[in-house]
Amino acid sequence: KNDPRITRVGKLLRRTSLDELPQLLNVLFGQMSIVGPRMISPAEHDLYGRMKLNLLTVKPGLTGMWQVSGRSDLKYDDRVRLDMYYIRNYSIWLDVQILFFQTIPAVFKGRGAY
Repeated sequence: KNDPRITRVGKLLRRTSLDELPQLLNVLFGQMSIVGPRMISPAEHDLYGRMKLNLLTVKPGLTGMWQVSGRSDLKYDDRVRLDMYYIRNYSIWLDVQILFFQTIPAVFKGRGAY
């Protein structure tokens, strides 16, 4: 939250989620989707347990359930639960809701971003 390595410009980029823009290239190359579960690192695989297999069946997204539900303020268990909810309940309408009714307002409010 108060990382001394982050500059003022870096804080602004993080708070407004502009630091995520380079991932649009991954979306254009078909490696990611706009909405989906957040990509996890190899170190996080164990934290997902057997649910990891579900997570690996979908492309990661720039935004998703946990990002619009508190982002950095959420506990890891809540993040896993929200990612699994998204995978089990995927629909175009859910993507529209997440993108337009939750992500855009969250970005402008800077909610949960550090």
